[in-house]
Amino acid sequence: MNYTPILNEVFRLWWFIPILLVIAVFKTPWVKGWLGESLVKFAAWLRLPANTYHPLHNVTLPTPDGTTQIDHIFVSRFGVFVVETKNMKGWIFGGEHQPQWTQQRFKRSFKFQNPLLQNYKHVKALETALDVPAETIHSVVVFVGECSFKSPMPTNVTKGGGYITHIKSFGEPVLSESQVHAALSQIQSGRLEPTRKTHHQHVQHLKARSDLSTRRRCPKCGSLMVLRTAKKGANAGKQFWACSAYPTCRTVQNTS
Repeated sequence: MNYTPILNEVFRLWWFIPILLVIAVFKTPWVKGWLGESLVKFAAWLRLPANTYHPLHNVTLPTPDGTTQIDHIFVSRFGVFVVETKNMKGWIFGGEHQPQWTQQRFKRSFKFQNPLLQNYKHVKALETALDVPAETIHSVVVFVGECSFKSPMPTNVTKGGGYITHIKSFGEPVLSESQVHAALSQIQSGRLEPTRKTHHQHVQHLKARSDLSTRRRCPKCGSLMVLRTAKKGANAGKQFWACSAYPTCRTVQNTS
């Protein structure tokens, strides 16, 4: 059999292979996350004056149970804004206090962690690191990509450039210039170096937290967490992590 025509056709379309590889790379979670964060940074550069809203990006802070990684922080006299980015498509369903939200694309559904709960840990880490009142630190979630909210969302859960409008809605100064510069200095001195090694270690900490056989520390006080089972209520029979220092510390975490 003469394979020459087939080989000629393959070689003629060689340029199509790199395009397929690029498409595959752009669909990976890491690249999607990077693109989402880049879009948020660009929008902030355009619409948030850097001399008023001082930006810090990709901030990894140590915590009693490992590390926590914050996408964006904007420090201003109007408060400290902690921004969590989600790059998603499709319909988004979720409630403020639900542990997991749902992404629906066509007929397929995917579960993901409630970004408000995810960002709560970021806020708490900053409360520990900074000498500012807790009420001046604000959680903001921004979705980028072709997605639509199909559930009522709180005002701090936004789409696209809506997060900037939300940040600018805080018009009353609550921090002095000296407090702003002190907060920036504390974040810079307390953050881990933004390197590939730091990111890898953070990912390993996340994997360890999801492993029920791994000993974990309370993110609030550093005590060991113990696995317990709810005995009553809507979550009866479900397992959860509870701080061993209870009742002094009442921190609990979901197992997922």
